[in-house]
Amino acid sequence: MTDARADAFEFRIDRRSGVATYLQIVQQAKQALRLGVLEPGDRLPTAREVVEVTAINPNTVLKAYRELEREGLVEARRGLGTFVRRTLGAAGAGEGPLRAELADWARRARAAGLERDDIGALFSAVLDSTFEGDAHE
Repeated sequence: MTDARADAFEFRIDRRSGVATYLQIVQQAKQALRLGVLEPGDRLPTAREVVEVTAINPNTVLKAYRELEREGLVEARRGLGTFVRRTLGAAGAGEGPLRAELADWARRARAAGLERDDIGALFSAVLDSTFEGDAHE
């Protein structure tokens, strides 16, 4: 990843979601790994950078990074930062025809008057029913 792309990655905290802040960071990092936004060797934003953007406690960021490290996804390098060790999901899973179809669907849903949360709930419901009873859940 180029420095410009690495610098463009930011965590976004939704204080209304009911999801613990550190878990939001973990989930967003995992999503970025699945979509290829973050790749092995990329540096995560420093705790200070995350705090500046999100106004959360630095210990919350560090807790999230420790969880990602425990899962083997990142590694802390003293004095250098926290770096991605491995990706998640299939390479290129976020690109191609499926992504284009999903983006088109999301645009149609928005044009039909659905809000972001409505679209997310609808997609989650369909996803849940698709994987119902799947051992990989």
